Amino acid sequence: MFGLPQFSTGLLIAIFFIASLLWSAVKILKEYERGVVFRLGRIIPIKGPGLIIIIPGIDKLVKVSLRTVTMDVPPQDIITKDNITVKVNAVIYFRPIDPIKAITEVEDFYYATSQISQTTLRSILGQSQLDDLLSKRDELNAELQKVIDDQTEPWGIKVTAVEVKNVDLPTEMTRVIGRQAEAERERRSKVIHAEGEYQASQMLADAAKKIAEHPMALQLRFLQTLTEIATEKSSTILFPIPIDLLKPFLDQGDK
Repeated sequence: MFGLPQFSTGLLIAIFFIASLLWSAVKILKEYERGVVFRLGRIIPIKGPGLIIIIPGIDKLVKVSLRTVTMDVPPQDIITKDNITVKVNAVIYFRPIDPIKAITEVEDFYYATSQISQTTLRSILGQSQLDDLLSKRDELNAELQKVIDDQTEPWGIKVTAVEVKNVDLPTEMTRVIGRQAEAERERRSKVIHAEGEYQASQMLADAAKKIAEHPMALQLRFLQTLTEIATEKSSTILFPIPIDLLKPFLDQGDK
């Protein structure tokens, strides 16, 4: 009978160590990932995506995701330009566009971007009136995006959008705004009513001019009114008599 080959413990350990070394040298990066490789502390060209090979013990791989990150900015207490305290939170969308800068220029670009967003939110919105904060949201969002993007650009971070989500007002200020909105609605109602009255008076004035130009139109209108009254189920009918019909009798009395 033939005996099985005998392997020493040292050989098995060596084989296991070499296999582990080879396995650690092989890395797979997804389509949205890039690898920043430090070789003996110095950066070499970016790796990925796909299969890459590094030198274990010499190379250090840091993965960077290029996908857009959605980050909530915690609520910030802000004093507006007209001295009203509000609590505002926002959401920021950003992504790394330069993986090397994102790793070498800042220690933690996620944390740094969050902090710069909070301070910029307080600074920009603190220069605005409360009415602008409530009505000019798009303009403030654009200004926030530009300021934050300018500050994160040296880190290789692109801020694509900033959106102010909620503006929490004090209870007493909510009541004031409610009364202001009610007064504004009442004002608009009165303006609309006044415009309607003005248009009606204009139409009556135009009708009076037409009747003055054509006196028979008044007689026709009188007959039309009698026709409309006749259709009503009323026992008593009052209608005016045109002065023109009585004029001959009045002139006869004067003689």
